[in-house]
Amino acid sequence: MSGQPQSGPAVPRVRVANVANLLTGIRLVLVPIFLLALFAGNGHETSYRITAFVIFAVAVITDRFDGSLARTYGMVTEFGKLADPIADKMLIGAALIGLSMLGDLPWWVTVVVLVRELGITVLRLAVLRHGVIPAGRGGKLKTLVQAVAIGLFVLPLHSWPSPWLTVAWVIMWAAVVLTVLTGIDYVVSAIRDSRERSAGR
Repeated sequence: MSGQPQSGPAVPRVRVANVANLLTGIRLVLVPIFLLALFAGNGHETSYRITAFVIFAVAVITDRFDGSLARTYGMVTEFGKLADPIADKMLIGAALIGLSMLGDLPWWVTVVVLVRELGITVLRLAVLRHGVIPAGRGGKLKTLVQAVAIGLFVLPLHSWPSPWLTVAWVIMWAAVVLTVLTGIDYVVSAIRDSRERSAGR
């Protein structure tokens, strides 16, 4: 016996270049394409708005797939845990700002959502040296409800029967409430983790 400590089997590192991260990259690329379609024409032409909705929907679907693939096939990386929520925020932020610029969504909705999202992003970066805090179930539900609400507003509701606009606003209100509540929960969790780390020193 050499007396040197025995090292266990090496844990294989997950490659950053994997399918899950590729889908996250595709979502980032779709953001400017979505904006081009949203503002095409006068910004309110039915065909262009439907095209923008399809692009937005595809981007949202990639978010559902990349997370599932990463967890199922062991492709979770620190890059993915950080880039995935940033890609979500870029897509949601671009859509909200675009809709507000077109006059289809009040600016207060956009401001409330973006302040929360930017604040949480800054918080994620601040605690990055201690490890990435992954999105919880509440955050994922928030993102889904936001996506449904925004998707409805991207559609040409002005040419649809009035009940659809009411449905869109009900879901948007739910998205705003979830946005605020999950933001508070994330901050509380970050503070609690920070205190636990300090107590463990």
